[in-house]
Amino acid sequence: MTETLPPKTPQPDPAPKGEVSIVSVTHHGMGRATDGTLVPRVLPGEVVTLAADGAKIVTPSVERVSPPCRHFKSCGGCAMQHASDGFVESWKADIVRTALRAQGLEGEIARVLTSPPDSRRRARLAGRRTKKGALVGFHARASDTVIEVPGCRLLLPELTALIPSLERIAALAASRKGEAGLTVTDSEAGPDLHIDTDKALTEELRIMLPEIAREAGLSRLVWADEIVAELEPPVQMMGRARVVPPPGAFLQATAHGEAALLDCVKEAVGGAARIVDLFAGCGTFSLPLAERAEVHAVESEAAMLTALDRGWRGVRGLKLVSTEARDLFRRPLLPDELSRFDAAVIDPPRAGAHAQVEALASSQIKVIAMVSCSPASFARDAKTLVDKGFKMGPITVVDQFRWSPHVELATRFTRG
Repeated sequence: MTETLPPKTPQPDPAPKGEVSIVSVTHHGMGRATDGTLVPRVLPGEVVTLAADGAKIVTPSVERVSPPCRHFKSCGGCAMQHASDGFVESWKADIVRTALRAQGLEGEIARVLTSPPDSRRRARLAGRRTKKGALVGFHARASDTVIEVPGCRLLLPELTALIPSLERIAALAASRKGEAGLTVTDSEAGPDLHIDTDKALTEELRIMLPEIAREAGLSRLVWADEIVAELEPPVQMMGRARVVPPPGAFLQATAHGEAALLDCVKEAVGGAARIVDLFAGCGTFSLPLAERAEVHAVESEAAMLTALDRGWRGVRGLKLVSTEARDLFRRPLLPDELSRFDAAVIDPPRAGAHAQVEALASSQIKVIAMVSCSPASFARDAKTLVDKGFKMGPITVVDQFRWSPHVELATRFTRG
């Protein structure tokens, strides 16, 4: 459940001058030349000239398009803006197929659902102090350099418009040599800002920051672990429930992506009357599912379960939602504990959930809705289930992190 971004794209290899052909694109989005050289921002079938200052396209691919964002060449937030939407969809589907084949599995990709531009409702930006003030943006490709991104085509316009205020905050939060992390999340009451910094929260800052938050239209401002200002609760709608996540809590990157994953989960569990939601977070799946089924939500972070429970209690007509704080890596729900449920929903972190999947595979549960943000760990967990008699259904690839190498997916496993 923990939101993590994909690993930094590998640096391109030092390339000799000369002309080479690009034969493939790696799962990191790097083009691979015939001699093995890795080259950014190229596509299969292209002929490029390699030089010390980068690659120049000699013969472009028919899938090459003009990048929609003017920051593409300098910013490391996107890897594939030079490729057509159709190519990116096929590439992401192939990443999933390749991961499954590495485990000896074949999977049907039913569809690829891509979030539109300008739709990211949550992002972590970097802030650095400068001689004139501060700058805020994303890191350059494989670098700690911060690139300003006015007009970014990833973020919701409301978040892009917040950058001048974030620069003012970064000037206070970043040290002279280090940077501050600025995680901003859209909410019904305005942006929710979490500042990751080593700087101490002084009395002067306690006075200044609430006023800055008010001027910026923030709903909440959190400095490290302390809520400095909460002008309005930063509500997130989860089904019919109004949930106020704790600072730094996981949230799907786009509303479009969350809706797509939720549709897949609902379809997978069907008419199940009793559902266990593993790695439940604040209730992304639990609360909408409670409109027609009893749900037991299990999550290691007690604060997220508290937010989930308050959201549930604030809505009339939902079925019972019980909660349990439990580390599912160290103490997975065991087969006998799982026996009282008709279906399971599992949405683990990037590392997957080996121990919990082993327990699911050995249980009597016949339906599992699995959501994953890592094709590699998904394929490993899928292998465990298939080996124990489960059948893997068609896979929906959900591309919330548009133009990046990040891939999310959902599918249904059934047995009997």
